[in-house]
Parts: sequence; structure tokens; C-alpha cells
Amino acid sequence: MTQEYLKSLLDYNPETGKFIWRVNNKNYVKSGSEAGWIDSYGYRVIGIDKKGYKGHRLAWLWYYGRWPENEIDHINHNRGDNRIKNLREVSHQENVKNRSRPRNNTSGHVGVHWYKGQKKWCANIESNGKKIYLGSFKEKEDAVKARKEAEAKYKFHQNHGR
Repeated sequence: MTQEYLKSLLDYNPETGKFIWRVNNKNYVKSGSEAGWIDSYGYRVIGIDKKGYKGHRLAWLWYYGRWPENEIDHINHNRGDNRIKNLREVSHQENVKNRSRPRNNTSGHVGVHWYKGQKKWCANIESNGKKIYLGSFKEKEDAVKARKEAEAKYKFHQNHGR
């Protein structure tokens, strides 16, 4: 897939992140309709020549004229938001430094949990594949503070955990 071929099939609006079909294709694709569907992970997928492409990767190709060599991060964590200003090419290690808060998180803060055995709040962080224990604290706010300081030290994205 080249940028030229992609642009012959689809228009892309970098301000809205939407792809619109330029051509009719069989019975299911109509010129002027929005391309693709949202998969079970929340990503827009666009079918071209019997292959599914992630919308954020197509946006990169359409806008910059090349396939991304690394991962594409949705800065605001909305996997369906393919506006070019919401996308950045990063390594896997950088991408994990901008994760959403897990759904099963009960403290409200990534890397902070209640440890029943000690009856304290524990803080930890993982950076470059290494788990780092930040301490245990009587007050939740102290554990959160330790975690935030570690995020700054290890250069996590400001949206991490939101």
C-alpha cells in the first residue's frame, strides 16, 4: 500500500480523523460514506483489498507519506480518535508510558494499591521492563505522590493513567 494508492481510495480529514470513501466498491462501499468499523478494542479498522488496516496507521501513511516504523500512540487514549494531532509515533517503551488506568484499578491511581497484610498503601512503577517498588505508606496521598514523582523521573507522558 502506498500513499498514492490510499489517496486514490480515501479522503482523510486530519482535523476530524475521519476517512471517507472516494470510490464505490461492490455493494457495501459507497462514495462519500465513512470508511471502516470500530473493532472490539475500540480501534477503527478499514478494509482495503480484503485486508484490514488500523485507521491510525493509515492516517500516518496518508498524512506523512510513509508507514510508521514504530507504534502509534493515541495521546488522549481514545482509540477511535485518529486526528493527526492526537497521534504520535513512539517506541513500545514510550507507548506504555501513556496507558489508560486499568479498569480493575480500585485506588483511582495507576501503580497504587492497598496491601491488606501491612494495612498500608503501596506504590510501584515499571519502566523499561523493570518493576520498581516505591514504598508503602499509611496515607494514600503519600503513595500517590511517590508514584507521580517516579512518573516524572522516568519520563512518563502527562496523560498516563488518565
